[in-house]
Amino acid sequence: MSQRQRVPPPGRHGGDGPRVAEALGIDPASILDLSQNLNPFAPDVVAAAARNLDSLRRYPAPAAATRMLAEAIGIEPDRLLLTNGGAEAVAIVARERGGRVSSEPEFSLHPRGSQGPVWRSDPHNPSGVLAGDGETADVWDEAFYPLATGRWSAGRSGVAMGSLTKMLACPGLRLGYVIADDVGRYSRHQPEWAVGSLGLAVLAELLELADPPAWSRAVAEGRAALAEAFRQEGWQVTAADAPWVLVRAPGLRERLAREGIVVRDCTSFAMPDYVRVAVPDSRGLERLEEALSRLGKGSYS
Repeated sequence: MSQRQRVPPPGRHGGDGPRVAEALGIDPASILDLSQNLNPFAPDVVAAAARNLDSLRRYPAPAAATRMLAEAIGIEPDRLLLTNGGAEAVAIVARERGGRVSSEPEFSLHPRGSQGPVWRSDPHNPSGVLAGDGETADVWDEAFYPLATGRWSAGRSGVAMGSLTKMLACPGLRLGYVIADDVGRYSRHQPEWAVGSLGLAVLAELLELADPPAWSRAVAEGRAALAEAFRQEGWQVTAADAPWVLVRAPGLRERLAREGIVVRDCTSFAMPDYVRVAVPDSRGLERLEEALSRLGKGSYS
């Protein structure tokens, strides 16, 4: 086998579809990328972007989109800061506050200090478990909270961060946000025009179509079907509240990649024997089931 035909090692954060396609010499459009946890039931962002291309001739003006998102969440606009994706939200809060994670494993972008505010993803990443009533934190990463619960935010005290990238399935537009009573202390770490005009225009349009309760129900049904697909083939699966399942499956990432399906290696979570698999739509699930059937029974039943 040539070097070009080898499945490339996983990236730290998923979204490896283009790299896998290039390495294996296949069409990137043919890849089913389940290494990225995007809402499979979101409106068509490509069509929305096409309808708003005239925004590219204007400098970004985030006030209107901020008001619309704040209204959807149920908070005052002066408590909301739009960011260049959830990653920027994490970065500017970490720069301002520092802190430490509640426990390991945890999302790798969260700070790992020895003191300071406690950070916690909800649902927890990678276990997918929602925080219990008695759990506390100072900074809440709610990137997947709407898809897990049908609500935009838990409305807890402290700081919360969200990812419209996940909710609206638009990783190329980079849309996230911070919720805080003193949100101005975080905005000073942003460059001017952090969020592009196209993203702001698309956000305003897609918020009209957003339906977190319906999406959450669809994700729950899809997660159950996804877990069953793996169990039917003998794989050990953990399914909690998030839009993914964890599968104990050493070597499965490479085997599925050769089927044109990419899943998330969990080595960066110190879980090298596991993969994280995003909930697909019905066509994606059917394709995955067919691939799993061809690969044969799992090694961990």
